[in-house]
Amino acid sequence: MEYIPAKTIVNPTKDSSWFGTAYTMNLYRGCCHGCIYCDSRSDCYHNPNFGQVMAKADALRIVRDNLARKVRPAVVGTGSMSDPYNPFEEELLLTRHSLELLEAYGFGAAIATKSDLITRDTDVLVSIHRTMPVICKLTVTTCDAGLAEKLEPYAPSPQRRLAALEALSRAGLFTGVLLMPVLPFLEDSEENIREVVNRAADAGARFVYPALGMTCRAGQREYFYRQLEAQFPGQGLAARYRKRYGNRYYCSSPKARVLWTVFEEECRRRGLLYSMSRIAAASRRGHENGQLSLF
Repeated sequence: MEYIPAKTIVNPTKDSSWFGTAYTMNLYRGCCHGCIYCDSRSDCYHNPNFGQVMAKADALRIVRDNLARKVRPAVVGTGSMSDPYNPFEEELLLTRHSLELLEAYGFGAAIATKSDLITRDTDVLVSIHRTMPVICKLTVTTCDAGLAEKLEPYAPSPQRRLAALEALSRAGLFTGVLLMPVLPFLEDSEENIREVVNRAADAGARFVYPALGMTCRAGQREYFYRQLEAQFPGQGLAARYRKRYGNRYYCSSPKARVLWTVFEEECRRRGLLYSMSRIAAASRRGHENGQLSLF
């Protein structure tokens, strides 16, 4: 494991509307899940070796010092730039010990991951949840294991993620699915949307939050097109993307309107939240008397 220096790790967000998070916390740099669509590979993040996971040196001391200086405890989000439950976390325990620090200093947690390793820390998350909000977000873009293996080659399977979601939900934690990105021409079918929503509901999810398309920036765009050609030879997918989207940043599915109607209907039928404001509000329920006045 290579370690990189960091001056600060728990940083304020520009907008707390994203799942009610007031701070972000990235303990690692890079990711080894190999998802061909990951925006964090873009040139603007200045990480040419994105596939190599590096840990931030002296991370736990920095996290402790950052938390100690915060005036008011709030929800800390992690998983925005690298998965906090990469395979190295099993031994390094940086995420687990940082969660313990969040608990010690009275902060909540919002975790985004593609790994079922999150269930290892159920005890800490339940303890945090007694006094502050905890949101567990498992990314599932398809339930098709074969397709997922091409799009997310080194990530745990969708089935393992859904099993993790079910375990977290049974423990009483506020859990849900990030249905994002939904890749045009690959995942943007009514069948895929219905299956993800219903499998999430069956596993005990409280919410599903979607993005019916994907982002594509310089650096990531070129990598994504190469992977499309390698993983789906002869299908002309890269050419279809170039023709429809050019250098556009957000590539919305051509079926987005129809898919949204299907998605909304399924969520309502299964009693799932899908509006960001309602998800954030529901996650705070029972904690209104805590130190959350900044929301």
